[in-house]
Amino acid sequence: MVTCEEVKNIEDGRHHDHNCDSDRNWMAVLQKSVKMLHFGSWEEKETAAREMKKLAEEDVKRRRTMAELGVIPPLVAMVGSEVVARQRLAVRVLIEIANSSFTNKALMVEAGILSRLPCNLKSLEETAKTEFAELLLSISGLANSQFSLNSAILIPTVVCILESCSSFETKEVCLSTLYNLSSVLDNASSLISTGVVRSLIKLSSVKETSEKSLATLGNLVVTLSGRKAVEQEEAMVPEGLIEIMTWEEKPKCQELSAYILMILAHQSSIQRQKMSKAGIVQVLLEVALLGSPLAQKRALKLLQWFKDERQTRMGPHSGPQVGRIVITEKDADHEKMMMMRKIVKQSLHKNMDTITRRANGAADSSMLKSLVISSSSKSLPY
Repeated sequence: MVTCEEVKNIEDGRHHDHNCDSDRNWMAVLQKSVKMLHFGSWEEKETAAREMKKLAEEDVKRRRTMAELGVIPPLVAMVGSEVVARQRLAVRVLIEIANSSFTNKALMVEAGILSRLPCNLKSLEETAKTEFAELLLSISGLANSQFSLNSAILIPTVVCILESCSSFETKEVCLSTLYNLSSVLDNASSLISTGVVRSLIKLSSVKETSEKSLATLGNLVVTLSGRKAVEQEEAMVPEGLIEIMTWEEKPKCQELSAYILMILAHQSSIQRQKMSKAGIVQVLLEVALLGSPLAQKRALKLLQWFKDERQTRMGPHSGPQVGRIVITEKDADHEKMMMMRKIVKQSLHKNMDTITRRANGAADSSMLKSLVISSSSKSLPY
């Protein structure tokens, strides 16, 4: 009689044999594909690339093995082909090979992928733009590393795709790439010189693309040139940023918009005057009461800075109108929201001295006491 342990050993042996057979099979396919990719005709190269895409999709071990067998340089060369279908095939394979592999991304850059990118990206169909954008997003992951990334080529290419594409999916991919690049301060001037700030501000007003746009603007606005570029977009700044702070369903956007407004308002009475005329105080009061903890903190800090302008006579409210959202009474949360809105409206008629005392933790305000910001306006609480 065969014992259970013996059965298990037999099954384990079969499983091991199966894995060995599987490993031998895919390695044989890969070796054949590598040979075709290096020495075959264009038709054979394309066939090999399709096989590699299938293998690369399965696990990181296979992706590493492909790179070790030298498939990246010939694939990069295919990207430089004049045949669009061939370009796209190579790009799709490289996207898979780059997945979860820092080394493979670096090898692509060393193989000259950035200089191989087609010059006619604007004329490509939308799906092709998306594929190139995804590859560039993967490569942009090297930005925060010690690896030298030629952003002088990468940045204009990403901006070109961003401004010529029509789908939100492609725009989101491009914005993620720009965010990665903008996180390196040395790239700020290159990004700003492309005129991308205007595009970012426009996209920040669209809820589907707002968060990444604002995050990238937040990285750029800390530089002098970035702040000037944002200030020059007078058609939307500060009104557009104030409007974003009314998006209760987008707390991250509220936080980022408040952050940018803080930088613009910091030590600039001109910007604070523009914000006052645009009705920022009313919006800040609502955010200070109803926003996320970080949004509340930033709103209170901004209110402190408006203390010096409290006696300035404000014109008719030209900014976003708050308190117009229809609130149903289906549940207790909505009832609480209505109550808080009523408090906000009442607060608008109070003296700014009272507001700032509350922000500084006056004893008569337990509601706002926990949100006090103790730092002075000389340093931003980023």
